[in-house]
Amino acid sequence: MAQQRKQLRFVIIFLIFIAYFIIAARPIPRETILTPKWLGSLTGSPAETETVQPDSADEERLLPFTLGGRFGYVDRAGNFAFNNIKTGEIYLSENLWTEYAAEPAKIEIKNISGQTVTEIADMKGYPVLLDGRIFILGSEQNALSEINGNGGVMWTYEFGAPLTCIDAASGLVLTGSVDGIIEILDSQGRRIFYFEPGGSRYAVIAGCAISRNGSRFGIICGIDQQRFLLLERYGSDGDYKVVHHEFLDAGFRRPVHISFIDQDQRVIYERREGIGCYNIKSRQEILIPLGGEIAAIDSCGDNGFLFLINSYSGGLKEFIGIKFPGEGLTPFFKFRRDMRDSVFIRASFKSGDVFLGRTDSMLVAGGGTTLISFGLEEK
Repeated sequence: MAQQRKQLRFVIIFLIFIAYFIIAARPIPRETILTPKWLGSLTGSPAETETVQPDSADEERLLPFTLGGRFGYVDRAGNFAFNNIKTGEIYLSENLWTEYAAEPAKIEIKNISGQTVTEIADMKGYPVLLDGRIFILGSEQNALSEINGNGGVMWTYEFGAPLTCIDAASGLVLTGSVDGIIEILDSQGRRIFYFEPGGSRYAVIAGCAISRNGSRFGIICGIDQQRFLLLERYGSDGDYKVVHHEFLDAGFRRPVHISFIDQDQRVIYERREGIGCYNIKSRQEILIPLGGEIAAIDSCGDNGFLFLINSYSGGLKEFIGIKFPGEGLTPFFKFRRDMRDSVFIRASFKSGDVFLGRTDSMLVAGGGTTLISFGLEEK
């Protein structure tokens, strides 16, 4: 009898152990690392700045860059579609670019192959290339025109005050102005949404960004106090409503960076204490404390990783890597948390000009006249 009780006790202990092992076991997490791929000089020999063919350029999703008085596009292998000396003002997008004078009489829009695709004459203003579209911002910054492939004006919209920020996606144009007004225009240049955030002593829109499908947009608005607001589309009439807002402890009296990243799952924005991040799915706001000011930032932030370069006095720069918390870690927390432990890499260097860009798993950083590429790999 005692022997049977002993065996039963052993079986119970063994079953508890197995149950605990099954419940508590977790797979060994895979680690994402940065693997150096290539190092290139923008002032190297022709062999070191080999150009790629236009067909390859389209397939490779070349990365536009401006650094050290030069600009161009570079592929995964470190070859350049072109690498030109900067002689005027530059505006580069994923597949279109233009170089123009301070008061241009004519503006030529070119593709990655260097071919002129659109020529714009007799326009008093400056080019803006967004969402595959061509716009001209009026010389007084209070009018916006869209240009067609032949260089003609499709529509012009006049604003009540100079614009401070513009973004475009999904056929929509989001604008913010110095008088604190947000407006959204459709593909025909008609206003479909108007919003005055208010809530601050001085009304101004310091930054704005719209999601790729146009269903959300975020803004940094006001001075004393400055706020971050996120709005979402609701109903069938295309209206938007505020779903989140936060007062920022201290604001900026200059343009502020804000963007949707990680397949529109997060909104990140610049704040005095560092980087603010709002998770769309969990409705969670976090703060990542950082020093200095943002000099360059990774605009895609895919797979929960974000990279940036911060600037300090004396020409000191710092390359910073951030890993956001996983979706399953804090799904029930709605309040802001201090996430200083999210910074997993810091590297200091000295440079005047800097560059940072990312496409898919390729990350390219630059300082002076040198570019270095890293691959994001799981080990």
